[in-house]
Amino acid sequence: MSKICKELHNWANKLPIFTFPFDEKKVPQNGIYLLFEKGEQGHGTNRVVRIGTHTGDNQLSSRLYQHFLNENKDRSIFRKNIGRCFLNKTRDPYLSKWELDLTSKISRDTHGKSIDKEKQKKLEKKISKYLQDNFYFVVIQIDDKKDRLELESKIISTVSVCEECHPSKKWLGNYSPKEKIRESGLWLVNELYKTPLSTDDFKKLRDIIIS
Repeated sequence: MSKICKELHNWANKLPIFTFPFDEKKVPQNGIYLLFEKGEQGHGTNRVVRIGTHTGDNQLSSRLYQHFLNENKDRSIFRKNIGRCFLNKTRDPYLSKWELDLTSKISRDTHGKSIDKEKQKKLEKKISKYLQDNFYFVVIQIDDKKDRLELESKIISTVSVCEECHPSKKWLGNYSPKEKIRESGLWLVNELYKTPLSTDDFKKLRDIIIS
């Protein structure tokens, strides 16, 4: 898997890079995004720290918006995980409130009064700044939903089982209360350590990337 992961990193680092702010018209409407984070290296190049996609047709830009611009951690587990690290790093007891999902009216009615809205707003802005200042991404265009979801899962597994991909000591994810994030070096808890890319999958992905 280390060999495939190395090749994947080499290909990914040669794809067009999107930084923030980015032109949504230049981002493919469908695909898998690979995120890089400043200071993180793997296989002698920039290390992939998150792999993601979308379920709805032509919704990739919308998904990226939820991560990087929409200041609502209940719409993005990625944002929620970064907030967890900021709070856990300083042992802030507000972490227990940050865990609450206020999407539903019942949850808002039950927990709304216990939320420090000003503190939460400042934390959301801090997360946005961190994301926009430290992350950039590339996209592998894949229009078919089934192929996207299958390859996303296998790419995640391939990177998570690689013995040569390790987070730096300064990586923010090291402060995550989620063991899977700390251990994998990825901003993910799902699809880790499952079925990696097979030789055929690898060839299929290579053909997509270099086409």
